[in-house]
Amino acid sequence: MTKSKKDGVLHKKISRRQLLKMTGIGAAGLAIGATGIGGILSTIGKDWIAEDEAPPAKNSVNFYGDHQAGISTPSQTHIYFVALDVVVKTKSELQQLFKDWTPLATKMMRGEIIGTASTDMIPPKDTGEALGLDAQNLSLTFGVGESLFKKINLGDKKPTQLKKLPHFPKDQLVEAYSNGDICIQACADDPQVAFHAIRNLVRAASGRVTLKWSQAGFNAIAKKDGHSQTPRNLFAFKDGTENPRAKEDLNKVVWVQHGESKPWMTGGTYLIARRIQMHLETWDRTALDEQEATFGRHRNSGAPLGKDGEYDAMEIERKDEDGHLIVPNTSHVFLAKSVKARLLRRSYSYVSGVVDSTGTHDAGLLFISFQKDPQQFIDIQNSLGRLDKMNEYITHRGSAMFACFPGVRKGSYIGETLFSTL
Repeated sequence: MTKSKKDGVLHKKISRRQLLKMTGIGAAGLAIGATGIGGILSTIGKDWIAEDEAPPAKNSVNFYGDHQAGISTPSQTHIYFVALDVVVKTKSELQQLFKDWTPLATKMMRGEIIGTASTDMIPPKDTGEALGLDAQNLSLTFGVGESLFKKINLGDKKPTQLKKLPHFPKDQLVEAYSNGDICIQACADDPQVAFHAIRNLVRAASGRVTLKWSQAGFNAIAKKDGHSQTPRNLFAFKDGTENPRAKEDLNKVVWVQHGESKPWMTGGTYLIARRIQMHLETWDRTALDEQEATFGRHRNSGAPLGKDGEYDAMEIERKDEDGHLIVPNTSHVFLAKSVKARLLRRSYSYVSGVVDSTGTHDAGLLFISFQKDPQQFIDIQNSLGRLDKMNEYITHRGSAMFACFPGVRKGSYIGETLFSTL
């Protein structure tokens, strides 16, 4: 039970679960319609407010739903991604961690502080750097890695799809940017709001998790006629043009359906994160036509080579009047389209200083994709292989895979399906 002040009046806030307890209605009791709830509230007193019915916050993304936020949510301009290792040893401790995170995530996604100190003699519950800012469309997405199932006795709950990715050409992976027991993806339209969310969640889990690796990233999302355009990566090419967007398409590509994985994963998805260094200095010495031949698209419009519109069909088999392929068969897009697999890209650029050994930019792409089966990514990456012209300009430095829970129902908590099916 909490209190809030509105119009100068102190109101007591009560959850729907507390309301049902107070009225003697248990889980097996009768269903109450809107009129019935209103009648009960009037008998309790007008200063009681049901928390479930709080109005939407400014610039906020809904925490609750069939799927977690931050996946099919429209891309925000900033990300702070963190991989954690757990210190807890038991299922109950892990379950409590996710329970503790749930109200904090809910509050921060509404732009609220997570609490104040009970006295000036102790640190505040909220670190405070987001004070004065609204929710900034913050989304928080949680996932678990295969290593977690080894550390915590979760029986046979680990999906067969959740495993380390195979070695791919141009992989020069470092453990400092790979793997992890838990991931949290915080996306927002303000970098401080995204970092604030991760900072407070990790702080609340002190003694139960440790930081393994993290990466901040950014996107510049242009507007045209009031509509957001596809973000560009640091090579200046659009990233995510062919993402699935319609519900039916998302069900085919992104969301795990019943029977496709472990039951607790239904409505969830698999997240793959790759930290890809982009050799900007080499790219900047490359002619525009060679850059476009590397991607298989025109840089400015994002259209397939030989076409005008970004969303025109790629049709990689097209040939010119001399019988030559218009989209080179060594281009990134040609090789990716050569397999039928699709995925949802949600990548962000990063800049992390200078590579000491070369004096070049340590910059690139925090590639993030969501797919109902990691094999979709593996098929595409295997198709790219050593033929991909992009390999001349990039090196994969980090790699991780996480199983992302389905969405959270009101009154439940993050990851509830994993623990309820144990």
